[in-house]
Amino acid sequence: MNIVLLEPEIPQNTGNIGRTCIAAGASLHLIRPLGFFTDERSVKRAGLDYWRDLEVCCYDSFTHFCREHPDARLYLATTKARMLYTEPRYYPGDFFMLGKESAGIPEEILLAHRDNCVRIPMAEGSRSLNLACAAAILLYEALRQNAFENLRLRGELHTRSWNERV
Repeated sequence: MNIVLLEPEIPQNTGNIGRTCIAAGASLHLIRPLGFFTDERSVKRAGLDYWRDLEVCCYDSFTHFCREHPDARLYLATTKARMLYTEPRYYPGDFFMLGKESAGIPEEILLAHRDNCVRIPMAEGSRSLNLACAAAILLYEALRQNAFENLRLRGELHTRSWNERV
């Protein structure tokens, strides 16, 4: 699975998403401009000791990303979508794109990919979820649909009911 961040602005969100990607066996794709630096010195100063374990790719633009992944199954997260994030059937290798924190994904990109726009339901009046939370929700739904393929499931917690464990 792949998480794509379009022009992320907040380094803490990207760091949290990177950590989630490592735990989920996913790759992180960053589309510039970024609101922070990802050089070794900056990553070290931010305390991102796990960053070296992350598969991360950077692109100069959305067009550059599309050129590098012409056959990508790309899902775009937006509050404007009609389709719930639980409706599509996800497959290993799918890409989930989230926009920058202040503006989301530009309208022209959403329109060009309208059939693959998904939303996470929220209470009336909610503006949006934190970017890192939204990325985790999307990623783990895709992993769930694929029986958490290639992930280590700890203990028997996932196979027994609560009453059987106590």
